[in-house]
Amino acid sequence: MVLTHYFARPLPPQLAGLEELAADLLWLSNTGAEKIWQMMDAGLWDATANPWFLLESVSETRLEHLRGNPVFLQELRNQLEKRKAYLECPTWFDTTHSLHGLSHVAYFSMEFGLSEALPIYSGGLGILAGDYLKAASDLGVPLVGVGLLYQQGYFRQGIAGDGHQVEYYPFNDPTLLPVVPVRDADGEWLRIALTLPGRPLVLRVWQATVGRVPLYLLDSNDPVNSPADRPITGSLYGGNPEMRLLQEIALGIGGWRALQALGIDCHICHLNEGHAALAVLERARAFAKQTGQPFAVALRATRAGNLFTTHTPVPAGFDRFSPNLIHHYLTDFARDCGISVEEILRLGQGGGRTDEPLNMAYLAIQGSAAVNGVSRLHGDVSRRIFQSLFPRWPQAEVPVGYVTNGIHVPTWHSAESDALWSRLCGPNRWRQPTELLEERYRQTNDLDLWEFRAKSRMKLVLAIRKRRKCHCSMLGKMPHEMATCSCVFDPNALTLGFARRFATYKRPALLLHDPNRLLRILSNPAAPMQLVIAGKAHPADDFGKELIRRWNAFAEQPEASGRIVFLDDYDMQMAKELVSGVDLWINNPRRPWEASGTSGMKLLANGGLNLSELDGWWAEAYSPEVGWALGDGQEHGEDPAWDAAEAEQLYRLLEGEVAPAFYDRDSRGIPTRWIAKLRESVAQLTGRFSANRMVRQYTEQYYHPLNASFQKRSAKNGARAGEIEEQLQQIALHWREVRFGPLSFDSSETELRFCVPVYLDELSPQWVQVDLYAEPRGPEDPSVCLPMVRSEPLAGAINAFLYRASVPAGRPAADYTPRARPFHSELFVPLEAHQILWYA
Repeated sequence: MVLTHYFARPLPPQLAGLEELAADLLWLSNTGAEKIWQMMDAGLWDATANPWFLLESVSETRLEHLRGNPVFLQELRNQLEKRKAYLECPTWFDTTHSLHGLSHVAYFSMEFGLSEALPIYSGGLGILAGDYLKAASDLGVPLVGVGLLYQQGYFRQGIAGDGHQVEYYPFNDPTLLPVVPVRDADGEWLRIALTLPGRPLVLRVWQATVGRVPLYLLDSNDPVNSPADRPITGSLYGGNPEMRLLQEIALGIGGWRALQALGIDCHICHLNEGHAALAVLERARAFAKQTGQPFAVALRATRAGNLFTTHTPVPAGFDRFSPNLIHHYLTDFARDCGISVEEILRLGQGGGRTDEPLNMAYLAIQGSAAVNGVSRLHGDVSRRIFQSLFPRWPQAEVPVGYVTNGIHVPTWHSAESDALWSRLCGPNRWRQPTELLEERYRQTNDLDLWEFRAKSRMKLVLAIRKRRKCHCSMLGKMPHEMATCSCVFDPNALTLGFARRFATYKRPALLLHDPNRLLRILSNPAAPMQLVIAGKAHPADDFGKELIRRWNAFAEQPEASGRIVFLDDYDMQMAKELVSGVDLWINNPRRPWEASGTSGMKLLANGGLNLSELDGWWAEAYSPEVGWALGDGQEHGEDPAWDAAEAEQLYRLLEGEVAPAFYDRDSRGIPTRWIAKLRESVAQLTGRFSANRMVRQYTEQYYHPLNASFQKRSAKNGARAGEIEEQLQQIALHWREVRFGPLSFDSSETELRFCVPVYLDELSPQWVQVDLYAEPRGPEDPSVCLPMVRSEPLAGAINAFLYRASVPAGRPAADYTPRARPFHSELFVPLEAHQILWYA
């Protein structure tokens, strides 16, 4: 395939390379990369942060001036040389020889938050996906992103004069976005064909560039499509269930077909949430067509290379589609797969009623070889959520691991942060493993850290004043009211930040539980605080929108004047300003509904501290040396009394611990206790919760072993997958006849010795594992699961054996129970075989 950058007009030869810089969304996020665009047109840059738009918009006269400007040309050369060095330097993946057998990884996500120049994200899921692609580029992991190019993306927010949220839906003009059409060898725009009931659907393929990583985006707004189908990629998470299903068909089925059309051989398919779960079916269909294998064998082969990452902490958060809708839209697809649509439904159902909806998370699980949550706690929560898919298995053995999320630090640190840490850790610290950074971070002195924080806070205050002035102007405020915008916030006061989606579980009104108490805390003359708030409510969430109105009404009170600001239209640019400048980030979701959360991670390298609920990432990050914790680490549900208790705890922490740590100063005016926490927060947590660590962990823990399994199963046109499928069919057929004989044991002072006969019917003992199991003694203890050794055949019986095991004395023999389960070194248990038999 040929990728051609294009503009409506050619650039002067002296400016060659500008389009490569404009197209690279990773380079755009690097500190200092904005300098060249500010030199080109500071006004347009400030208004759009979109270099592609600048290149389309600046006048010929301006281009002529720039081609003869030696300062501009030198800056262009500098950036092109830096980018060339970045792309050509050896990467972590290049130098980690054990990973060299890994082929391409296809990373599917419904949204990608890479830059305001490409607004195709709504929140945390998209920001995580964007950071993931950037870190993969830094590390050289052979990743390929797959998503949708929305004509509107997510809504933009305004705040009316009465404090209510107003939604706007600006059009994303693809010619003004940093994406280009993908063309085939004949110069034709690459189009992917799908079949919908009674008509075809054509998806155009676009490419965005993220350093070394390509991101392919599909778009249904092609004139050849029917008027009803062109808006399929209209708005992110918009429309009714039918439109959502069509989007997920486009992403999953269309996305995998696009990779095939591009000739990209991806051994790993990574589903970032269940929206793209249909990709596992399309991948199997394509493998079946290529090899001649039946669909069941093709799915057995390809699932070995599929990974599903769930971000959802509550069952209601998964996409579900009615059987009628699935029948309507996937019957032809099922026929093309060589199966019935009922078989697709069974893969996405929980094994209960046949009329239950297709659950996209269940489909992803039952088409993958590995599943993970996005924090340690979320892994526990997900095992509980998916327990029903693995009946009679202990919850701790439900096959969901975890990789805690991380952030792409170069995207989120400020210029001041980058300068400070570059002196200690080097400019390329995020392109190699980060474990050595901790001690280097600790080498900063108190004065440098405090002055760095003062500069960062001042920069935020100026940004808030500018935004506030713009907002007041739009509302038609009087001149005396406008004057206050130029002095809102004190650059020396403790600055608190609270910014996130205004969803109920995030409890955005917890700080407002006692408004008078909050006002007293903020206006304490001995320890003043100021609070900046931002966030959007879903357009259909009236309760969330009412909370936004309440906060705006509270901020407009004369008593709160200058102490609280609500900033409208929370986006990536605003988020970077906030996480760079606030001193303390407050996060108070209802545990355990914050799967991970990444906003607090973005403060780490910027020197901000966290006061957060013991939920998501903070449950594993918190210690008293690095910040403050809210809650007791337990679940309390939607309990108003507990919410009130946590609000009181939050007020006490702000008054009794946060304020004294910030305002108790030494003779130089430095808050030594605050700086000590800051230093430990940066040192202990920055590398640990970076996307650098996250991507390396996915690569080593999942991509590498799954790649080996896929290659083994898919070799010789899937011959090994066929053998495994045959064995699993035998297990399903004969498992109900497997049984135990009577358990016996004897003991000594040091050990217990168990023996039990097991009758395997017609199953090969090579495919059955017998364990000796004991429940955990306490909540912090692991269970005991010891493989029993198959010994002599049972006399007079067919295919029956004695199984033996010894355990140290110390627990009663009654604590131990034998169990049998399918097992083979090449089998993913219990994902592929969830049968289990307990000794009764």
